[in-house]
Amino acid sequence: MSETTSKSGFGVWTQRLLAAIFLAGQVIVHLLRGRINRRNTLEQMAAVGPDSLFIALVTAVFVGAVFTIQVAREFINFGAGNSVGGVLAVALTRELSPVLTAVVLAGRVGSAFAAEIATMRVTEQIDALLMLKTDPIDYLVIPRVLACCLMLPILTLLSLVTGMLGGLIIAINIYNLSENVFLDSARSFIGIWDIVSAMIKACCFGILIAVIGCSWGLTTTGGAKGVGQSTTTAVVTALLIIFVSNFFLSWIMFQGSGSASLQGL
Repeated sequence: MSETTSKSGFGVWTQRLLAAIFLAGQVIVHLLRGRINRRNTLEQMAAVGPDSLFIALVTAVFVGAVFTIQVAREFINFGAGNSVGGVLAVALTRELSPVLTAVVLAGRVGSAFAAEIATMRVTEQIDALLMLKTDPIDYLVIPRVLACCLMLPILTLLSLVTGMLGGLIIAINIYNLSENVFLDSARSFIGIWDIVSAMIKACCFGILIAVIGCSWGLTTTGGAKGVGQSTTTAVVTALLIIFVSNFFLSWIMFQGSGSASLQGL
């Protein structure tokens, strides 16, 4: 019985994932036609950006601090204390800032998208939009996709700066490292491409979060229980897709490349 239910659940999940891929294609087509609801887009940008800023920055400052605690002692023991800032900068720029900020948004914003649109689906509000000749993709989906695509890179950049600040505080106050050495190391380890790659990752993650949240909401059935299941599954799926896509993006962007500073360690 449980095995049958598991297979059925996986089948439904696969169907919804395919529906999300189809929705992404529809979003691209509608964007190429210039169908953008500017008012809804600005509202969603405010919800995704400023409303998520505090939790993203708090996460970043503690991630930077913890990473420095874990790395600084070992580097100092090996006589490479002047490289702590650079290693933190590389880790935050290439991986930690875009991925962890996306995880925060998946939990906060992706779940909200799924719950809002799922509620509209089960209460037949989306059917009402269709009766009024309003396309749900133009009115509901595209503003959310654009908001995540535009705001997540900004949040990632702010998280990067905040994470470096958290690491700097720990490096100065606990390990007695020089502020100038820490910052000079960070500047020498990372380049423009590292920043650009973080923005590309953040943009891709934002699109994935929005599309998955909206798609799971649009395919919701089963009343209030279905809303809860869609919200939970949307978040789990978004996290899974973020980690999988992060692997492929990292493989494409950094395979066979490396910092000259890191190679000199």
